[in-house]
Order: sequence, then structure tokens, then C-alpha cells
Amino acid sequence: MNTAANAITTSRWTWRDTLGVYLREAEYQFRTVLRTPGFALPTLLFPTMFYVFFGLVFGKPGDDQIATFMLATYGTFGIMAPALFGFGVGVAMERERGILAMKRVAPMPPMAYLFAKAAMAMLFALVIVLLLFVLGAVFGGVALPRSEWWLLVIALVFGTLPFSALGLVVGVHVNGQASTAIVNLIYLPMSFLAGLWVPLQFLPRWLQGFAAALPAYHLSQLALGIIHADARGPVAAHLAYLVIFTAVCLALAVRGWRRIQDR
Repeated sequence: MNTAANAITTSRWTWRDTLGVYLREAEYQFRTVLRTPGFALPTLLFPTMFYVFFGLVFGKPGDDQIATFMLATYGTFGIMAPALFGFGVGVAMERERGILAMKRVAPMPPMAYLFAKAAMAMLFALVIVLLLFVLGAVFGGVALPRSEWWLLVIALVFGTLPFSALGLVVGVHVNGQASTAIVNLIYLPMSFLAGLWVPLQFLPRWLQGFAAALPAYHLSQLALGIIHADARGPVAAHLAYLVIFTAVCLALAVRGWRRIQDR
């Protein structure tokens, strides 16, 4: 009954009304995250701290190749967190607290909630990427053509989408209490096996074979290709994998989302 009433209400809105709701919901999500230091601070600090330690401090003085290489890999590592935790933990917690049920009966477009989550993840990703860029350029001697800086920003910010879809799968299928552990079990091993912390050539050969099955590997290879670093495989193959992976995750998430909506 409430769903039908909301459909009638939202059908009378103009495009400006709809856009306003989407933007207000995105603002609400971003403010909520900022007021949660347990999410915001680690999300921003971990990738920058690791980049400083391993890309700048432990790199050879005057050698900008390590700092440039790790700008792509730690950039990938950094943007994964707001997507995986924002969707995986955020959706699971809000589902258990009844927030999703409240939004379902509220007069708002059903996709506004997911749009806001995705916008929050992309905005945090942008902040992380810019922080890494400043560190790399000022302290690591990273010098890239302007077009490569822009392409790297675009690739990493939009690279949150596959991980947002993966996080949504967790969020709609796992309870809130278990969601943090599940996301960590995905996030940390994936980062290691994809070669984001240690270059793949330094890992045992039997571990290197896992990388090609992971979205973090394919996104990092796209990023490395943009800056003409040691990228493996054609760009089209990496893009195709990420598109297919996102589509499969969304299909799994839709099944769980419909199950939630039917309750």
C-alpha cells in the first residue's frame, strides 16, 4: 500500500524535484559518514599512510619510479574502502536498524538511496586520490602529464563502482554484525593478492595466479597503464572484466534487494 502510494506521489514530481531528492539524500549520506570518525578517518588515513611509508619513506632517494608505481596501486587500494564498507557495512547496518524500511515508505525515488551511497563512495575516493597526488608530487617527485593526472582521477573514482556493487551484495545478504568481518575478509586479502601492497613479481608464483580473478587487479592494471608503468594485459580486457564483474554483482544484489523489499 505504502509502495503504491509512493509511486503515485513520486510520479507527480518534476525532474527538478527528483534531482533535489537525489542530491539531498547524497548530502545526508556524506554528512552521516563525516560524523562517523570510525569510518571516515581510517578510510582517508590508511592509504595515505601506507603510501608515505612504502612509496616515499622506503623508496630510494631521488627515484620517482616507486612513488609513481605505488600511486596507482595504493590509489586502487584507497578507493576500495569507501565502496566496500559504505555499501557492505552501511547497507547491512541500516537494513537491521529499520532505516531501509523507513526510506521505502518515504516519498522518495527508490534509487535515491543507492545513488547517494555511490556518490559518497566516489566523493571519498576523489579526496583519497587527491591526497595521494599531492603527496606523490610534492614529496615523491612524481611528474606526470596533465592528461595522465586527469585520466588517473577518472579511472580511480569511477573504479569504485565494481566494489560498490560487490559491497551491495554483502550488504543485502549479510547481517550487520557479520558485515564488517566479511568486508575485511574481502578487502585485505584481495588487496594483497592483487599486488596492491607488494608487486606481483615478488609474490610466490602459485599466489600470482589468483590476481587475474580479482577486480582490484584489473583496476590497478588500468591505473598502471595510464601512467605507463608495468601494466599487464590489454586495456580492453581489464575494462571488460570490470564491466562483467559489476553486472554479475548487481544481478546478485538485485535478488537480495527484492527479498528485502518484499518483507
